[in-house]
Amino acid sequence: MSQAGSSQFQEVIRQELEYSMKVELDKILATANSNEIEHTKKDLEGFKKLFHRFLQEKGPSVDWGKIQRPPEDSIQPYEKIKARGLPDNIASDLNKLVVVKLNGGLGTSMGCKGPKSLIGVRNENTFLDLTVQQIEHLNKSYNTDVPLVLMNSFNTDDDTKKILQKYSHSRVKIYTFNQSRYPRINKETLLPIAKDVSYSGENTECWYPPGHGDIYASFYNSGLLDNLIAEGKEYIFVSNIDNLGATVDLYILNHLMNPPNGKRCEFVMEVTNKTRADVKGGTLTQYENKLRLVEIAQVPKAHVDEFKSVSKFKIFNTNNLWIALSAIKRLQEKNAIDMEIIVNPKTLDGGLNVIQLETAVGAAIKSFENSLGINVPRSRFLPVKTTSDLLLVMSNLYSLNAGSLTMSEKREFPTVPLVKLGSSFTKVQDYLRRFESIPDMLELDHLTVSGDVTFGKNVSLKGTVIIIANHGDRIDIPAGALLENKIVSGNLRILDH
Repeated sequence: MSQAGSSQFQEVIRQELEYSMKVELDKILATANSNEIEHTKKDLEGFKKLFHRFLQEKGPSVDWGKIQRPPEDSIQPYEKIKARGLPDNIASDLNKLVVVKLNGGLGTSMGCKGPKSLIGVRNENTFLDLTVQQIEHLNKSYNTDVPLVLMNSFNTDDDTKKILQKYSHSRVKIYTFNQSRYPRINKETLLPIAKDVSYSGENTECWYPPGHGDIYASFYNSGLLDNLIAEGKEYIFVSNIDNLGATVDLYILNHLMNPPNGKRCEFVMEVTNKTRADVKGGTLTQYENKLRLVEIAQVPKAHVDEFKSVSKFKIFNTNNLWIALSAIKRLQEKNAIDMEIIVNPKTLDGGLNVIQLETAVGAAIKSFENSLGINVPRSRFLPVKTTSDLLLVMSNLYSLNAGSLTMSEKREFPTVPLVKLGSSFTKVQDYLRRFESIPDMLELDHLTVSGDVTFGKNVSLKGTVIIIANHGDRIDIPAGALLENKIVSGNLRILDH
């Protein structure tokens, strides 16, 4: 078949797929009741646009030859921004800020039911508690009114709203809006697996929240964006709710509000230096004269190792972002926010292969004017994705003050130890059962634990500690033990007499 004939043929198939999709989505919409119809229609319209773009795109979405290192001045060192100091009227700048937390995720990967933000991380405080404490401390210290906005998903909305009542007397206004709800599609037929709008019971697997790139459309559609602009708010500070390092930074805020060259940035991305643990993180590049976020999924296979190289791409995106509200409104109204599609394959419990189409919030950087990267200290990136991360933030490596975690001054070197807990520790309740108390880790460099291992009270870990219980064996580290540069293996049972 000639090339022209082949592309005509592909176009016919594309049109047929779009038509079949429209028919199926109309059937789903027809099952909505009068309360659901308006927002279901918006969701399905948004999905239709995404599906249309998905059918147009072929292969990796970046041309590797066009990728360049960003120009020197497009990524500023944090130290330079901090060196400017703060103006006397920083409180009036704070009053123009809104904190947005991405709160769509569940705690399933850590073996917890419900929203991840409700997992206890420190002294019984949850991610959400710490966030509210941080903003309340700001509002009290500067006599300001910085609100908190939570972007929930249909998975987290009900549970989050129930818990919000406990903050009704705190000095933080809390608003919520919901991410879109998109239908998962069958990998073979590319049609939705949902037959109606319901998403409870066995239908929960039919729907998904389409990644945090959905923030622009759903924030705008909720009406909250316009309300906040009307109240005089100018910037949002967006971050993942499980990144405990993502606190409001007054020096970055000052740089946004009072730029040294007089020209305001519409979008600031906090990046930080890669370590070997971060090779998969998205990186900022220069692409067609714009700053552009490139994720590993967009990289042609032949260049993946180059992408992971710490020497060529030295920084990665922390997903701490500062974005001008007026710019979101302008771009959203022009339908001009361009984000690459992430195709996320999943296998459902029954074995059915589906795909979900997603976008990432940082990918929109190329659509904004005068974007900037700021290379921030590693301490602003402290995500809790696993119980290994949880062990670090619960330990004496960090001290807690007004909702913010800072590395203890007693630790002599500022790097975080490498901690790898095995599969017996994956679920939070198993992890908590295996530690009678959190060990002293002030002088720890590296901890690996594998197999059936428990820790008694007041254990101290220093240097490199590797504990491996072989299959069928169990190791109980006794109370008060000091392990310094030790490998422990075999079987060690300590039973009450």
